[in-house]
Amino acid sequence: MSTLLWGALPYIAFALLVAGLVWRHRYDKFGWTTRSSQVYESRLLNIASPAFHYGILFVLAGHLVGLFVPESWTRSLGVSEHTYHLFSLYGGTAAGVLTVLGIVLLIYRRRTNSPVFRATTVNDKLMYVVLLGAIVLGMIAKLAHTSGDGYNYRETIAPWARSLFTLRPRTELMEGVPVLYQVHAVIGMALIALVPYTRLVHMFSAPVQYLFRPYVVYRSRDPRQLGPRPPRRGWERTDA
Repeated sequence: MSTLLWGALPYIAFALLVAGLVWRHRYDKFGWTTRSSQVYESRLLNIASPAFHYGILFVLAGHLVGLFVPESWTRSLGVSEHTYHLFSLYGGTAAGVLTVLGIVLLIYRRRTNSPVFRATTVNDKLMYVVLLGAIVLGMIAKLAHTSGDGYNYRETIAPWARSLFTLRPRTELMEGVPVLYQVHAVIGMALIALVPYTRLVHMFSAPVQYLFRPYVVYRSRDPRQLGPRPPRRGWERTDA
């Protein structure tokens, strides 16, 4: 079971992610979208959507730092384990709360707005369950181990995650990990596998280039080049 969960499942999830992206881009380009329902309701969406997107960005950033920045690197920068634990605890909890709040509002909007609910598919419902489960379990796992410096996942989970890229997964590191962290990791891998088959696929087509686009300069035409402009119909001058 240890080999299956921590040695095979990560690569299965990654394979499903890549295969799904290739298939979706080749055969379902018109479905590569968020399937926005803003046309049905926008007031609540304008609150829930930014809360979810900003929250999930902070959650992802925290996971990337926690898993792929070794403990020795932060220690060399003068950041003690206690300081890192506090920052991870409060920052991660705040990001998680913001994300959950956004998801709950999005689900409430879908359930209470008839046109939006009719546009909700079984695929959407599965995506919400897995996404919400991954985030909530991560928060529960973090809050359940707050005594002292908490559980130091950077000595077990983080080295295991980095070992996956060497194709030599250190499965033994995950055997003594608390159950809540293990369940969180499994649901996280399931979420990665589901991404290309749900509306979450739009994260791979985020308009990042928009931030670096050149300025668009609008210039009015020189009136001397236009010549005399005829008056608009209905606005002709009258001498009376």
